[in-house]
Amino acid sequence: MPILALTLDLDDTLWPVLPALERADQAVDAWLRRHHPDVARAWPIAAMRALRMQVAAERLDLAHDFTSQRQLTLRQAFAACGVDDAPVEALWEIYFAARNSVELYPDSLPALQRITARWPLASLTNGNADLQRIGIHAHFAHHVCARDSGVAKPDPRIFLAAAERLGVAPGQILHVGDDPAMDMAGARDAGLRTAWINREGLPWPAELGRPPELDLRDMTALADWLEAQAVATKSR
Repeated sequence: MPILALTLDLDDTLWPVLPALERADQAVDAWLRRHHPDVARAWPIAAMRALRMQVAAERLDLAHDFTSQRQLTLRQAFAACGVDDAPVEALWEIYFAARNSVELYPDSLPALQRITARWPLASLTNGNADLQRIGIHAHFAHHVCARDSGVAKPDPRIFLAAAERLGVAPGQILHVGDDPAMDMAGARDAGLRTAWINREGLPWPAELGRPPELDLRDMTALADWLEAQAVATKSR
């Protein structure tokens, strides 16, 4: 069956996320040092990250909601310093702005332009990237995120929710992403076709079972493959 639509992971597929996350933590820490030095001394970046991991482990009901995890982490850090009225909204805006100051891989935007000229595209993410802030929202027909869906990848339900939004059967949707377990195995188990953006040329983890249909080095290779398939289908 021909591919009629795509779902696309964001972090580490279209841009490297770690630099943005590090900048975001640094921006929050800098604000704390200026406005709440006692909290900054008690909770340097490493300690704040450890607290967030503790929150994630204790609040499994928030496993799909990184935003709430981070906001709860801030409240707990301030409460531990005797401050009940934590400035969560101000700190979240600082964090969120820096987290969405990403640098796309050079191949990402040209490939998006080629792909979305012919196929509808939905973003599908566990994270809290903001396509409007990043400046690429016009390329996406839909944005499906774990926080709004109530479940996170690799749960099949989030993939099926994206298929419903697109109005396309799962077997005619190609899911594109970088993570073997979250993206490839999750999409495969939900009945979607799969394209692994494998920028480092890693071997497929055998313990995850059947490998993805496509193993590609970048988004350019994906656009090339899609266009070749469209030509082949049209000539039949």
